[in-house]
Amino acid sequence: MPNFCAAPNCTRKSTQSDLAFFRFPRDPARCQKWVENCRRADLEDKTPDQLNKHYRLCAKHFETSMICRTSPYRTVLRDNAIPTIFDLTSHLNNPHSRHRKRIKELSEDEIRTLKQKKIDETSEQDPKHKEINNSNAQNPSAEEAGEEQDEDILPLTLEEKENKEYLKSLFEILILMGKQNIPLDGHEADEIPEGLFTPDNFQALLECRINSGEEVLRKRFETTAVNTLFCSKTQQKQMLEICESCIREETLREVRDSHFFSIITDDVVDIAGEEHLPVLVRFVDEAHNLREEFVGFLPYEADAEILAVKFHTTITEKWGLNMEYCRGQAYIVSSGFSSKMKVVASRLLEKYPQAIYTLCSSCALNMWLAKSVPVMGVSVALGTIEEVCSFFHRSPQLLLELENVISVLFQNNEERGKELKEICHSQWTGRHDAFEILVDLLQALVLCLDGINSDTNVRWNNCIAGRAFVLCSAVTDFDFIVTIVVLKNVLSFTRAFGKNLQGQTSDVFFAASSLTAVLHSLNEVMENIEVYHEFWFEEATNLATKLDIQMKLPGKFRRAQQSNLESQLTSESYYKEALSVPTVEHIIQELKDIFSEQHLKALKCLSLVPSVMGQLKFNTSEEHHADMYRSDLPNPDTLSAELHCWRIKWKHRGKDIELPSTIYEALHLPDIKFFPNVYALLKVLCILPVMKVENERYENGRKRLKAYLRNTLTDQRSSNLALLNINFDIKHDLDLMVDTYIKLYTSKSELPADNSETIENT
Repeated sequence: MPNFCAAPNCTRKSTQSDLAFFRFPRDPARCQKWVENCRRADLEDKTPDQLNKHYRLCAKHFETSMICRTSPYRTVLRDNAIPTIFDLTSHLNNPHSRHRKRIKELSEDEIRTLKQKKIDETSEQDPKHKEINNSNAQNPSAEEAGEEQDEDILPLTLEEKENKEYLKSLFEILILMGKQNIPLDGHEADEIPEGLFTPDNFQALLECRINSGEEVLRKRFETTAVNTLFCSKTQQKQMLEICESCIREETLREVRDSHFFSIITDDVVDIAGEEHLPVLVRFVDEAHNLREEFVGFLPYEADAEILAVKFHTTITEKWGLNMEYCRGQAYIVSSGFSSKMKVVASRLLEKYPQAIYTLCSSCALNMWLAKSVPVMGVSVALGTIEEVCSFFHRSPQLLLELENVISVLFQNNEERGKELKEICHSQWTGRHDAFEILVDLLQALVLCLDGINSDTNVRWNNCIAGRAFVLCSAVTDFDFIVTIVVLKNVLSFTRAFGKNLQGQTSDVFFAASSLTAVLHSLNEVMENIEVYHEFWFEEATNLATKLDIQMKLPGKFRRAQQSNLESQLTSESYYKEALSVPTVEHIIQELKDIFSEQHLKALKCLSLVPSVMGQLKFNTSEEHHADMYRSDLPNPDTLSAELHCWRIKWKHRGKDIELPSTIYEALHLPDIKFFPNVYALLKVLCILPVMKVENERYENGRKRLKAYLRNTLTDQRSSNLALLNINFDIKHDLDLMVDTYIKLYTSKSELPADNSETIENT
């Protein structure tokens, strides 16, 4: 849908011009100046929010010094930009015309006031103008550039029009391939029989459109040499980068309009043989909905310090987000990567103290803690658990086989057996009680894997039988048994706490108060680790005996013990020093780091939610905790009075009025606009990664990312096409993409032969 200029006597719209269009500012004072200068009476009674949402002014109404071009496809206004160039007289030449944008006639008093205002502004800006004139005298090319920018846009030649239509067709094909997740390449070169030429998918779609009668493509094809590719790999890459940037910019524009946001990264993924970090942003849109959107991949760096620098540079310089408005950061990573992402979080916190490091709501606390434990045995065990779960989800027949074994083993406890069968159909490895489930399921898993491997009826192919043998060997290793038993027992102290963090708003609020008790329990375990480890090791040995697993140390430690005759190292003491002690110590420290003082203060502010207020008998003290967000409030001086009114409103509500139980419900209250400070606080709390997205409709970014990774082969993944596929419903401006391409690659786009790559004649 095109944008129309709201200025009187201006008929420009975005589809007919390269000009940038700018929203009316939300700042009331600056918005008022825009309206006054427009001289449109029908805009005076509209609020800044309404004007920002529905009205635009084109760049022709601003001085060139007010406009900044931060990149070839991004134009922004200076913070103090005011439109001053308007045509307020041309409508007088045709007095019978009925103009939609009627100009307000000013009275003599209003004219005198405006004149005085201009005189005052001129006197204030004289020193600035002198400085600008001096700099222009030293750099006359700047003035010439400004004059060139003011010139009217020259009409396009026939050749330029045809070139734009040709490029538009190419962009349409690329966007289609991205949205439908069609890889650009077709067969691998070594898969094609010698002497045959099979075009890649992009080339094939081009030829299909030519054969369907697309005149622009046919004409370009006829003028291309027979031994060249119609669109080179280099050109495809350039165009894909522009598609990716334009699509991403649509999301980032909404993020900037919202001001506050949080950054979340998901687990490291393989994109065509290279490791990348998926990045998502959380923000509250103009409809008051919390959204979590995917904005791109960042190349992963092995060096944590380099990764931190590149992470910050990409977000601020390449994507144009102001990290001063970042209020939260969370990282979901697998074992081995957590320490590096913790460095990234620390570096960002040093620069931006309000970008609170938190847990992500989509990740169970216990699994997040387990993945962060810096013990190799834990990393190996977690990988094995994931592989076992994935193995049984390969086919319904494998799950049915596991269910049959569970039925036999749990004949005396059918209720638990039924529960475990249901759990097996889910992604149970991400649950808070994953290790309790694994210990209960272990015997069934071992018997089932062993049965598949040794099946004499040949029901399973060699691939499945071989994989079952490998997994059975892994889960019957004594090191694996001890590791999962220790993790189960240590993380039992944080299970209820973590579950509450993923619960309702009131659960999250009260969980913050229970952290002290959790840490106290873990510290007690650490002080009496000898006693606790003895119980845990006994449980592990009993489980191993039940499964007929030999109790032994890992191979390298057995060999070291054999070479040292004086060594008195036993299995129990070894696992205490190598597993139990570092695991408990790490989890205590990790909880302290992730639940910092700032984080806990933020969670205490959840008492603003009316249902939490009610549970506290309306005896709350949000103002003390909300002080950390004072600079984010529109009217911080009235916060105390506003909070009092907010409490009174809900304390003395009608009997039939229910208390809103979530931030989402509170943000959508009809009268929330009368509590601007409360609204601002709720908006900031809402985007903290630890808070779950209440409406699943707005959590599509993560779901689509998972679907893309699940449905796309590693060597066919593309960071550019992934963004198009995951954000398929975001509007795109083909004209903007074409214009950007022409500006960046003009010489190439004008010469089709330069954009081609020679291939063999067939």
